[in-house]
Amino acid sequence: MGENQKRCFVVMGFGTKTDFATGRKLDLNKSYRLLIKPVVESKGLTCVRADEMMHTGNIDVPMYMELLIADVVIADISTANPNALYELGVRHALRPRTTIVISENKMPYPFDLNHIKITSYAHLGDAIDYEEVERFRKVLAETLDSVLNIEQPDSPVYTFLKLEPPSLKEQIEKAAEEQKKEIQKQDTDVKDRQTLSVITEEAEEALAENDFKTAKALFNSALLIGKPEAGENKTGVNTYLIHRLALATYKAKEPDEITALCDALQLLVDIDLAHTNDTETVALAGAIEKRLYENGQGEEHLSAGIQYYQRGYYLLHNRYHAINLAFMLDYRAQSLLCTNRDERTADLVYAKRIRRDVIALCHKDWKEITARHESAAMKEGLLKNDTYSVSQHNADKEQMFWILINRAEANFGLGDMDAYNKAVSDAEKIEHDPWMMDSLAEQIEKLKKMKMKQDIVDKELQL
Repeated sequence: MGENQKRCFVVMGFGTKTDFATGRKLDLNKSYRLLIKPVVESKGLTCVRADEMMHTGNIDVPMYMELLIADVVIADISTANPNALYELGVRHALRPRTTIVISENKMPYPFDLNHIKITSYAHLGDAIDYEEVERFRKVLAETLDSVLNIEQPDSPVYTFLKLEPPSLKEQIEKAAEEQKKEIQKQDTDVKDRQTLSVITEEAEEALAENDFKTAKALFNSALLIGKPEAGENKTGVNTYLIHRLALATYKAKEPDEITALCDALQLLVDIDLAHTNDTETVALAGAIEKRLYENGQGEEHLSAGIQYYQRGYYLLHNRYHAINLAFMLDYRAQSLLCTNRDERTADLVYAKRIRRDVIALCHKDWKEITARHESAAMKEGLLKNDTYSVSQHNADKEQMFWILINRAEANFGLGDMDAYNKAVSDAEKIEHDPWMMDSLAEQIEKLKKMKMKQDIVDKELQL
């Protein structure tokens, strides 16, 4: 960092966060890397988020220092993240100006924020449209120019109470000097230390490559950063990191599959699985319970798995929760949990209705993705070989593959073999890793066995 280079501290969550008001999950890393950081750096400012800071011990110390001395703070309060809202309040109390508030446009703003200017952007959940990236970058650049060149307060504390900022010149200069010394010291041994951002990025890459053992180790390391000291409040656990660690633990199957499943489930219990409305957490719990049931650990895991998938289905009406819930209902229809024919029939009928819903959801999602895929903005970006456009194009193709896989499984469960075969054929034409098609084959084999068992039971009941 240059000696006189201005600094921008970005207040926001990181990783994938659930917006509990809408049930949607948002990839906030994309917001940061696509919408915020490039714009800030284009203005000659150093841009840093909390997970990018080098520090030892409690992360609160450097975070509060940034809120005090940063020339500009950009606060993204998407998903009504309580940490971001609290840090925004601290900044507004400390500094009368140079604070910019942004959020994704589906967030319902709390009443007390109605008087604060909030610049919004459109987030698609796991993606941001190329055209929106271009639009918002321009808006944010203009906003930065404005706040860096006007003396008017943007903090409601100083606006409404007509206060003058406390005389902090001496303290700020001292804090700034200490911060510079710390940064210079860290620059000398940067090879031996990693930021939370680097570790989690490496962990996500390991997950994407199915290197679950490495991902598990890295997420464990990430959780050690900023870990509360003895006697401190331990409620501020990072649920995103716990969730990803649980996924890596479950997939790593160490020291054996059953132990790994139980360890992963306990991690989710520790982040209040019994009461959470985080659809990512309950979906992972459903997958773990399903595996425990399939590994002969008892029908209580079948019941729990159904409850988790139902919760996810009702909270966030999407393909993933629906197709898995239908599958689990077929399991229950054959289990001892169904004590009579009526209960069994009810589960089978409910599963069919949900599969019809899956097909409707597939149609909706396909329409949205193809519209983005074929938009003029996307075509222009691909023509320019824009990095984000290429990345989003590939992500869209992968989502199209999974839509076809969900459609195939739903049609198979409904007995529509022509539609099943067409969906499989269309999916095979999209580039994919072999394991992705294997996952469908595994599900179909299980459905075939369930169908054979159902036929036997039906014949016995007719005798």
